[in-house]
Amino acid sequence: MSGNATPMEARSSGPHPSNVSLAQRAWQIRRNALLMGEVQGQGYIGQALGVADVLAVSYFHALTYKADNPEWEGRDRFLLSIGHYAIALYAALIEAGILPDDEIGTYGMDLSRMPMSGMAAYTPGMEITGGSLGHGLGIAVGMAMGLKRKANPAFVYNLLSDGELGEGSTWEAVMSGVQHKLDNLIAIVDFNDQQADGKSTDALCAEPIEAKWEAFGWHTQRVDGNDIDAVVAAFDAARALTEPRPRAIICQTKMCKGIPFLEEREITHFVRVEPDEWGKALDYHDTRRP
Repeated sequence: MSGNATPMEARSSGPHPSNVSLAQRAWQIRRNALLMGEVQGQGYIGQALGVADVLAVSYFHALTYKADNPEWEGRDRFLLSIGHYAIALYAALIEAGILPDDEIGTYGMDLSRMPMSGMAAYTPGMEITGGSLGHGLGIAVGMAMGLKRKANPAFVYNLLSDGELGEGSTWEAVMSGVQHKLDNLIAIVDFNDQQADGKSTDALCAEPIEAKWEAFGWHTQRVDGNDIDAVVAAFDAARALTEPRPRAIICQTKMCKGIPFLEEREITHFVRVEPDEWGKALDYHDTRRP
């Protein structure tokens, strides 16, 4: 570090190479999230680290979009139902070139395009405002129906949490997706077994989760969400399916994935990171580049 550079400036991500592996993309998404967390000294970093592999596959394998035109009509829509995961999506949008690197230092600040909870009116690439949980899949159903009526071949992806499976509105949307044969709708459930009241499986158990989605008529897969090859295969199978019904991918992820000293502590919905631990986490992460 030299001059008056801040810790964030000293760790600048630099230019985005065009031909890199999905593992490298996931690594950079985690790094972007850690940089934002360091700026504010807080954030839902456990979820961001856990879901980074899923986001890497989404944005650099599955989704069709134009980074320089986030509202392009032909784009696949990626809906973040879980508004507090915004730090994770910003990290992916930065890596995708939809948001610039130099805004990392504005995370969570007044007038920033990256507020701590996702807001569609603020952020390019943020399709919906995901505040109260349980609304995202219903919006995704309506969006998928609209695209079909316009004969637009785009897919709608909705990332939701295991905690949202305790919301009745989610299951109404599950039924509606089948009723309207929405084969352009892919639900991605981040199953990390954590919500505000503790473990999701202790609060209102969704298990057997795969069987429940299948019983409603969805094509359902369950994978290790931190195994990039498995996630790629699941996304490919979901998109290739020719049956006229929606698809669900249940991704079991590990909170704080990639930072051992955070993985090993007692995990809760909001992982507390001490001021001196952000730099420690980044230093460790920087030694683990694929």
